[in-house]
Amino acid sequence: MVQNNIFDLTGKVALITGAGGILGPKHGEAIIEFGGNVVLTDYNLEKVQKKADALNEKYGGQVARAFYMDVTKKETISAVADQLERVDILINNAAKDPKVEDSKGMTPSSRFETMTEEFWHAGISATLHGTFLCSQVFSNKMLENGGGVIINIASCLANIAPDQRVYRQEGVEEHMQNVKPITYVTSKWAVVGITKYLATYFAERNIRVNSFSPTGVWNERIPEHMVGRISSLIPMNRMANIDEYKGAIAFLASDASSYMTGANLIIDGGKTVW
Repeated sequence: MVQNNIFDLTGKVALITGAGGILGPKHGEAIIEFGGNVVLTDYNLEKVQKKADALNEKYGGQVARAFYMDVTKKETISAVADQLERVDILINNAAKDPKVEDSKGMTPSSRFETMTEEFWHAGISATLHGTFLCSQVFSNKMLENGGGVIINIASCLANIAPDQRVYRQEGVEEHMQNVKPITYVTSKWAVVGITKYLATYFAERNIRVNSFSPTGVWNERIPEHMVGRISSLIPMNRMANIDEYKGAIAFLASDASSYMTGANLIIDGGKTVW
């Protein structure tokens, strides 16, 4: 380890919510590669355990642990906290993001005109309520150990509205056209609000709180025509590669950002500039 490396995370423990998905384990890699250990949590224990096992195999040691945790249920969050000696970094990554399928359209409940209250509450709960509950429980853990870092994963859509034309399909009636639901956008805007509130709330108690707004990550499941549409909205004319956000996580988690709190770091290929 380089002496006085401001990115050094040796001895730090980072807990990542919603780590059974695509980006959660990548956030974990960023922590591990700078010396830290990670706790991966998800409501699907089998899935997140496989992610932890893969990290342990990749980095050759017990650098990752997996726990069941439903971010909408405080008792499951507290149960994990009780099993951990310390949490230095919390990455609030869990969110409910209904994927827009290249099929015959989504259910009408995802569209604003016909959205059900159940759909609304479910969408808000995982992202917004989960961020609130996890920040509450684990900030107390941090205070017991003298401070810490909270990183809230927002979205480029916490800065602009979605261009619904990206999801349109020919031959599908208007009331069945795919859309990015208002639940996702609203909750991500609110995550930035929580970030600013907690940043000032904890500023004098050595807990820094920042949010991070990425844009979409390319994967082979995204239909080619949608990749083209999305890329056309980005000045760099491409979606993000899966490893391109690791630097941001390492920066926000470490002393490299020691004088930064309450900020929303946008990394989106320039999408929100247009």
